[in-house]
Amino acid sequence: MAGPTSPHLVIPLMFWGESSPSHCISAIQISHDHCTLVTGSHDGQLCVWVMDPNTYKATPKCLLVGHTASIVCLVAAKNTLEMECIVSSSENGEMCTWDLIDGQCIESVKLPQIHSHIQSYSFGGTEDASLFCIGNYPEILVIDPFTLEIIMNLTSRVHPDWMAAIHVLRPTRRQDDVVLGLTTSGVVKVWTVGAQDLNNLGEPVLEHESKQIRCLSATSMTCCLYNQRTVIIVSPKYWQIYDAGDFSLLCSMASRQGESWVGGDFLATDRVIVWNNAGTGFIYRLPTNCVVESKDFHNKSSEEDFPFLYCVLKLADEQKFPCPPSIRCSLVVKGDGRLVKLLLRGDANGRVSVFSIPEVTDNQLEQIQQLDFDNPPIMNPQSCSSLADAWDAIYPKPVGVLSHVDNNISVTASLYITTQNRLVCGRADGSIVLVNGLATLKSLLLQQSQNDLQNMLTLEGHTSRVTCLLYPYQLHTRYDPVQLVSGGADFTLCLWDISSGTLLQKFCVQVGEIAQLLVPPANSSPRILQCICSVAKDHSVSLISLKERKCVLLASRHLFPVTCIKWRPLDDFMMVACSDGTLYVWQMETGQLDRVVHGMSAEEILNACDESVSIVPSFQEGGLANPAVHFFRGLKHRNISAIRHAALRGLNQLQHASASGHHDSGDHAKDRGVPLTIQGLRSNASEKEFHAVFFDAEALVVQLLHEEYSLMSPNTLETHGLINQSEYQKVAALTHSASPDAQKKIADFLGKVKDKAGDMERRLKDKDKHGILAKVRESAENMQHKIQSRSDAGASVRSSERGAEDDGLSNNENVRQRQIPHTLPNDWSLTMEIAQLLLSLLHGWTLDKDLDHACQNRLGLAKPKSPVCFGLISRSGHMMLMLPTWPAGEPVDHFTSFGHWAISSTLTTNHLLAIVALSNTLMSMNSAAFTDGKIIRQFPPREIARSSEDRKGEESSMVLDVQTKQGWSLMATLHCVLLPDKVQELQLLHNSSVLEVFRKAQIEMLARRWQDRCLEIREAAQALLLAELERVGVDGRKSLVDKWATFLPTYADPFTIIGSSLSVGSNAANLTGSGTQNLSIPSQQWGSDGSSPARPTGEYEAEEDHDDEDDGEDVALRRPNRSMELKRRQATSVVLLGVIGAEFGQDVGENKRTGEADPRKKKTVEGFGLGPNQNLARLTSKALTYLLLAPATPKLPLHTSLRRAAIDLIGRGFTVWEPHLDVSKVLLSMLELCCEGDKLIPSMSYGLPLSPAADSCRTSRHALTLIATARPAAFITTMAREVARYITLQQNAQALNVNLANTTLARAKPEILRVIELLIDKMQADISDLLVEVTDIVLHCVDHGHLKGRSLSEVFPSLCRFSQITHCSSSRRIAVGSRNGSLALYELRGQKCQYIQAHNAEITACAFSPDGKNLASYSSTENRLSFWQQSATGVFGLGAVQTRCVKTYTTDPVPQCVRPGSTIPLRMARLQWHSGKTVAIMLSDGSETRYHL
Repeated sequence: MAGPTSPHLVIPLMFWGESSPSHCISAIQISHDHCTLVTGSHDGQLCVWVMDPNTYKATPKCLLVGHTASIVCLVAAKNTLEMECIVSSSENGEMCTWDLIDGQCIESVKLPQIHSHIQSYSFGGTEDASLFCIGNYPEILVIDPFTLEIIMNLTSRVHPDWMAAIHVLRPTRRQDDVVLGLTTSGVVKVWTVGAQDLNNLGEPVLEHESKQIRCLSATSMTCCLYNQRTVIIVSPKYWQIYDAGDFSLLCSMASRQGESWVGGDFLATDRVIVWNNAGTGFIYRLPTNCVVESKDFHNKSSEEDFPFLYCVLKLADEQKFPCPPSIRCSLVVKGDGRLVKLLLRGDANGRVSVFSIPEVTDNQLEQIQQLDFDNPPIMNPQSCSSLADAWDAIYPKPVGVLSHVDNNISVTASLYITTQNRLVCGRADGSIVLVNGLATLKSLLLQQSQNDLQNMLTLEGHTSRVTCLLYPYQLHTRYDPVQLVSGGADFTLCLWDISSGTLLQKFCVQVGEIAQLLVPPANSSPRILQCICSVAKDHSVSLISLKERKCVLLASRHLFPVTCIKWRPLDDFMMVACSDGTLYVWQMETGQLDRVVHGMSAEEILNACDESVSIVPSFQEGGLANPAVHFFRGLKHRNISAIRHAALRGLNQLQHASASGHHDSGDHAKDRGVPLTIQGLRSNASEKEFHAVFFDAEALVVQLLHEEYSLMSPNTLETHGLINQSEYQKVAALTHSASPDAQKKIADFLGKVKDKAGDMERRLKDKDKHGILAKVRESAENMQHKIQSRSDAGASVRSSERGAEDDGLSNNENVRQRQIPHTLPNDWSLTMEIAQLLLSLLHGWTLDKDLDHACQNRLGLAKPKSPVCFGLISRSGHMMLMLPTWPAGEPVDHFTSFGHWAISSTLTTNHLLAIVALSNTLMSMNSAAFTDGKIIRQFPPREIARSSEDRKGEESSMVLDVQTKQGWSLMATLHCVLLPDKVQELQLLHNSSVLEVFRKAQIEMLARRWQDRCLEIREAAQALLLAELERVGVDGRKSLVDKWATFLPTYADPFTIIGSSLSVGSNAANLTGSGTQNLSIPSQQWGSDGSSPARPTGEYEAEEDHDDEDDGEDVALRRPNRSMELKRRQATSVVLLGVIGAEFGQDVGENKRTGEADPRKKKTVEGFGLGPNQNLARLTSKALTYLLLAPATPKLPLHTSLRRAAIDLIGRGFTVWEPHLDVSKVLLSMLELCCEGDKLIPSMSYGLPLSPAADSCRTSRHALTLIATARPAAFITTMAREVARYITLQQNAQALNVNLANTTLARAKPEILRVIELLIDKMQADISDLLVEVTDIVLHCVDHGHLKGRSLSEVFPSLCRFSQITHCSSSRRIAVGSRNGSLALYELRGQKCQYIQAHNAEITACAFSPDGKNLASYSSTENRLSFWQQSATGVFGLGAVQTRCVKTYTTDPVPQCVRPGSTIPLRMARLQWHSGKTVAIMLSDGSETRYHL
């Protein structure tokens, strides 16, 4: 059982019920400090126990879920006292590495080798361990515990065979390690592993010695820890002591009748403990010939000198179990120097028994030996713990999902219908109960919630327990939305009408318990489309038609249990795979068995089915596969259905391809998950179901915003700043041609294309003698009508059905949709209630009393009734599920304020992200609070005549709205900024347990979500990360930089880092990986697969003298391949260092300025500031620039979260990165991503997820804005330089054969104008210094046709705010006065520019005369006014145009009150022509002085 694999931010919680889950222990492991115990079960779950090291009483803490088979081995991944990580291995080859502190699955893999024993060993005595694995294969595999990759292979030269036992040790006075192996046939082999073997990774290591001994099928081999000379080997019939020097037998002891030995260990040089399959431990004293210190060592023992049994460890109430107990011996040195030896036993009933092995001195042993007794003394366990006992100690008892209905009948099957918010529970007595899902959760979890049993519906039809449930409409809309199917242990299948609660039909087809219900694929034949597939435990499979109410196919010839069902709908095949590897191929329409396939052919056919299924999505993405392939396949098999589907598939492909180019990517319904899911879980098939509730925070935010935006008109969206389409289109219109001739040419061209298409159609009609084209067109039109009617009908369905996918067509679809019960009031929102429940559970109650009062009275939240059993989903859907037994009896106030945040740092991070994102979302909405189950919505009042009473009501409503938004803001602030300090204060106040430590949010997880695809979660992650970085202070940021700088990639060689979209996945989704998320992961992650980046060679190392980079090289060598993990760390390093550099770069690198007075500041690492060592800033900027400029590849697509993060961080920290960047390349790359902005992107505050291209466009636009406002001069000069290059290229475009229309500067004109307009609004002083360059850029972007009949103030009014710029429409000239006193004269007709040195100081204003013949320029600094006139030289005025000064005036100085301060106002002084010969200087104080030409 595993959790969902969505890349979203998923928060699980558990309903365990009043009885504990079964836990049949198959493996057991304890930490060296005796504080943590881990048990593995035959069902595949791991249970983590917290043990008291004094009383050895164990309390179950959580379950780790993810394995699908019995756990065989448990071993610590590190040689530490605490056992922070553990590796588990199952009997089907699955291996997982678990972080016990955090509850995450770090890595998981499925190997072809199945391990029977694993020993953890540290080379050289370090903490880093390696795993030596043996099993049903002839080698000894050495595996890295964190990557689960095979790093060494110990093979046999002589008599290769399966290994039965192994022991690894380092002999004293030797520098290499020795591996002892014993094969199942009794051959002892010795390998010597040295440093050269560790370096030669991948090459097999052969054994050095081997010897045959008389020991078959051994179960364990252990060398004496105290002398390394004697070895105990345990086999089912004997346990034996051997001399490790020559492996000669020293003594032996046979097992009792009906019992077999399982394992053993040394307690001292002369004491051993051995245990059998019944779980009994026997403690022996060895004979003197087995004791190295004895003079009789290695001598032949006398007949009387046998191992002496002096103690038996046994349970007082021994019971018979179907599975043998799991036993492990543990030795640990206590703090006072005592050596404590424990024997741990785990039973099939989930009980863990701890025996304290007694210390018996030699004198005591001699006295015991003198007492002639047949039965040695029996010792009982010191403590016994079990899940059932821990469950019984809980008060009040944990609740189940139907505890409020009838707690005596257990739930055996469950299903949650999302669209109707109905929870369907099948029970052990055969009844099926339908309840309101959300109301049930609220009544069980929250205080002040009432039980809502009015809408409960009970279905009676089965005579035995219900085994499975299916709501077909939830999987595909072709089914009737009122139909529910249930299967039972009474061999029957029932079809129900859930709107009326009636039994429509009972099918009794199969003669076994119904195990599973499935739905055929969507491209099946029409008859099969109305069927469901039923799998029973009599090895049969049936297809039941819900429309015809009869069995269509009964496949009952299978000899072994069914394990898998695959479909080939185009061939009309259903393929059934059985546990013996046999594949049965059935024809669905005829019900005949087509063939039976065995062996490799069966596997190939099943894999081919997977490939055929995976091809379908690629069609929808625009790739057109040839439908003729399916057409001829249908002809080959005489399959009319396949022929018809081939034609329809071709039409559908064309339809998808044509629609893909015009798809509005603002709202992806298919990407949206379900905000709430309730799923039944069970340890094994024989026990009752527990229930997991999964909240998808991203889907919840998206659905809230979707409902909010759907109530707004486009004008309202524009008013609220959510979209800026009209503004952007207005700017974009300036860049397009204003000439009517151009429009006419385009229309003529389109007409010619249409005529040519018509001619081609007529030719095809002439050649089409059989009318195929007409039939195809008719079929396409019919399909279009169906789609149109379907979409019209779907438009009337409310948002409660928006999650259903429209994949099928049906004639009576409209009727069925109307039959869906809609009993929800108008002011009720399912999404809002889900948000209310989730926030009530996650909020840190009692941390802020005032906020708690506001949450309850104003926001409508409620406190939880009891501590909540949260869960955590990690890689590949593996889950950590908290148990209600830890800590037992915790008050709910203590849990919400402290215990909640002491579980796991990953869980804390996810919960804080969800709280902050949801709070910000609700704060931005017009609906603000929850009251009595209803949502209070305040919308802006309409502008109509209103009475005074209405106005008062509106004012009070506005006050309430402000208070509500303030409440959500305070909630976000508490969890984003204040939480660590509040929890710490509470911990000091109440002296909380040492076991509970506040787990702060993980900085690397927040960095990976820096550009999450959901905007609200993205902003929450950014706020949390910046708050945490601010909280840790300068020293904390320095340590982070030191830690992550070692993973920062360098780019002297081609870069191979991988990026994928964030998405708990797409796997795309999250920044970590795969699986990513998988991140369904939910785990949101950077994707990573590919080769590791090449470290820089000589050239880089020669210029690099930073110690941190040397450390990074050592790290890379110590983890030789580790490509996936290394890439994830590199991606995280780039983002995290980019954030620190962009937001805190100055304090991290301010070492130079602090001086000697502040020793704390001297600890800061150099590299980000303005000091001489800017190495860190240089490397980080190179990494960010590479991610921006790297071309799109399969490993690094164009639109990924990692590339977006790099774009965003370049914009945020441009002042830090600028010295190390090629500004031109950066700006052009960002502009390239913004080229289609008018088609893709809403505003920055638009909350719904965008397509990857639109998201990259929005991020690039935001980064350009940040760059331009941070360094306006750099932006303007760079763009002016690129415009000059473009003009030069334009003049030679024909000779160079260059298409200028495809260049970035030509396509990104609207975006450039937008940034220029923004700079003019916000940075007037900086713009006034670069007016000539700004004018160059604007004239490049604005089509000159707009300036023919309109003035510049009408076309681009922002530029005319400056009095230094003037435009004459009649002569089509523009004059610009610069800061150095020169005049730039632009001839729009000839696209020329002339520069005149008009003044010796800055030009304050200039203006053309009304007739355009004269130009006046004024410099307030120089106190000079000049008049200029243009005249043509040469005969008849055909020569070059010259501009000359015709008159100059010395003006009065500008009064001091008018002179600017630090900034230059736009209108300090301006020139106004009153006639063709008179101009006036008008100052900002209103004074005016006239001058005549």
